[in-house]
Amino acid sequence: MTTAPTDPWIPCTAIDQKRLYDLYVSVPTAAEYEEMLEMEGRWIDTIAERHRQRAPRFASHTELLRELSGFLAREGTVASDSHRFLAEEATLNQFRVVVGEFALDGLTESLNLLPVVPRLPYKAGMAVFRVMVDELGCGNDDQAHSELYRELLRELDMPTEVEDYRTGSSPQSHAYVNMFHWLASRAPTPEYFLGGYAYFEASVLYGFRSFAQAARRLGLKSARYYTEHLYIDTYHSKQMRVAIRETQAARGLDLSKVWAGVELTSAIVHDATETAISLAREAGRA
Repeated sequence: MTTAPTDPWIPCTAIDQKRLYDLYVSVPTAAEYEEMLEMEGRWIDTIAERHRQRAPRFASHTELLRELSGFLAREGTVASDSHRFLAEEATLNQFRVVVGEFALDGLTESLNLLPVVPRLPYKAGMAVFRVMVDELGCGNDDQAHSELYRELLRELDMPTEVEDYRTGSSPQSHAYVNMFHWLASRAPTPEYFLGGYAYFEASVLYGFRSFAQAARRLGLKSARYYTEHLYIDTYHSKQMRVAIRETQAARGLDLSKVWAGVELTSAIVHDATETAISLAREAGRA
């Protein structure tokens, strides 16, 4: 009998996250693909498997969704000094640090998630695709979330190309983006994505509050990147729950993998956010 480890966490610095990112955004050779597999095995594959082993034994997807609501409620009420600092104290230059740390994601938002759609049953894939369409501005270039992020960067007098952030961002920032690549196209089954993204879309409703408050306090017109998420992600969260239900109806779900996606995503998002705000605080002391 396998005993689940007491601590599923492996620091993202266990591998070269920047190298993994480069492999994810390229067409790897056979040798590079082997390298990619080895890095995933030492990091995110192992974290996911440990969470799967520890997952509660849910009787149904309905029970899992109830537990997800409780998980989100508990997270949303936990006070974080980092979020308080960002909302109430961060200077414009410190806010720039945080924005720069998430630029790799903001400038490519949702594009690396598209491969998951054909991996899902039709109705589940369409629910996810509705989320993707929103993220991409419903065909309106100016409303795409990546363009809203460019507006934010322009207002902050920061570069607007992905290449400008590929070398300077922290390993945690790269791990944040690599996680989405893994969930959508590298995880062995799409259950990990369903759990991870259902969590993520719902967590933004409290996770982005401090970002939006900071942007408004600093007088930034482009705060709408954050306020748009606070508005639309209620709908996105509902669509992800539809995707879970439709997958269950079409072919069944391994609920332990869905839950592993929830916990894995929560941990990596938290690590990236805390790192970004910590770097901002350090910049203020420099």
